[in-house]
Amino acid sequence: MFDSLSERLSHSFQQIRGRGRLTEDNIKSTLREVRMALLEADVALPVVKQFVADVRERAVGEEVMNSLTPGQALIKIVHNELTRVLGEAGEGINLRTKPPAVVLMAGLQGAGKTTSTGKLARHLKEREKKSVLVVSTDVYRPAAIDQLARVAGDVGVDCHPSTTQDKPEAIARSALKAARKGLYDVLIVDTAGRLGIDETMMNEISTLHRVVEPVETLFVVDSMTGQDAANTAKAFGEALDLTGVVLTKVDGDARGGAALSVRQITGRPIKFLGVGEKLDALEPFHPDRIASRILGMGDVLSLVEEVEQKADKDKAAKLAKKVRKGKGFDLQDLADQMRQMQDMGGMGAMLEKLPAGAQMPKGLPAGADDGQITRMIAMVDSMTPRERQFPDLIKASRKRRIAAGSGAQVQDVNRLLKQHLQMRKMMKKFSKKGGMKKMMRGLQGMQGMSGMGGGMPPGPPGRN
Repeated sequence: MFDSLSERLSHSFQQIRGRGRLTEDNIKSTLREVRMALLEADVALPVVKQFVADVRERAVGEEVMNSLTPGQALIKIVHNELTRVLGEAGEGINLRTKPPAVVLMAGLQGAGKTTSTGKLARHLKEREKKSVLVVSTDVYRPAAIDQLARVAGDVGVDCHPSTTQDKPEAIARSALKAARKGLYDVLIVDTAGRLGIDETMMNEISTLHRVVEPVETLFVVDSMTGQDAANTAKAFGEALDLTGVVLTKVDGDARGGAALSVRQITGRPIKFLGVGEKLDALEPFHPDRIASRILGMGDVLSLVEEVEQKADKDKAAKLAKKVRKGKGFDLQDLADQMRQMQDMGGMGAMLEKLPAGAQMPKGLPAGADDGQITRMIAMVDSMTPRERQFPDLIKASRKRRIAAGSGAQVQDVNRLLKQHLQMRKMMKKFSKKGGMKKMMRGLQGMQGMSGMGGGMPPGPPGRN
């Protein structure tokens, strides 16, 4: 997400980076580039106009003109304005009510409501430690009820039964009664979508709203529709008391216009981003982190949280213990690490969260190609257990067999063995006294890096 916008903004700031002095002409020229970048990202025109005007007002003042690093001062202003447009502080889901807290999911057909219902249920269960019940009131779309039941089973939450012969209002009442009786913390109600906003749909969902009295009414919208997503959310919000927005399919949206338009146009905060098809691909929305990502400053906090959530801690502890004892880092360990990387969205998703990661040329570094990671895993899987444990055994004939068994070339096997050797040497260094501390200091230093040629604008310590 934001790839094209981040690339354009990076180019826009090239001309002012490192300058000892900025003039109004410099600023005007840069802001013209910023304006074009935002319009190409399909950000709504009123949002673009207001954004550029606010940045210009602050940029021509003493804050930039008298700064010792005026280029960085201007970038900091843009960062702060992006954060403001995106919604200042991240607003999480509100569950402060007598259980069960009801969350009503609304939106057009095809936006991803049912999948988002499952993702949200998983998020609340695993991160918030809540007991969750879900229910579908979509009696119109074929297999909608079965789809939610299947998704609920996949994420490990209960699904209240309903049929296409029931009325949506009756289903909602029954589910609410069951949630109270079962002492559930949260009830998520998935509603029917339409191809467009119509009176029948609005009447039905308004009735459901009155029946369940939700603490959260979330509008699920496809981010790939650009500024139309914001306009649709606004029209929906005028008919229904929305509390927030869930932007879906952001992994397929390189522009980011929806995210930058929704808050400003609707006045409602973005609460979650759907960042992939998997049921764990839901991220809480943090405006300051997204602003940093857009400007190539990375999002180390989100990366750390993702590693904490998805990394196999038992395997990591065993590997650390093994390395400390000097038993080495074998090819099975390498394959395990690559599989965990895939679970976290692949190397590309991780690089995007590192400082300057968004500006890296596609395919760099060599290991950044997720298809290559899959091929490397296939090569390891084609080896015998003994070959994985003792890579030095792998000579010419074994290499040919491994290549044939994994659909690779002998050169690919050679490359894999070379990369493994480099990692084994690195692990050996970390096993020595003080090695891990040196690695952590290096990672901490990355947080001060920036693709714009300076430090990341100072922010509040800790997490949002």
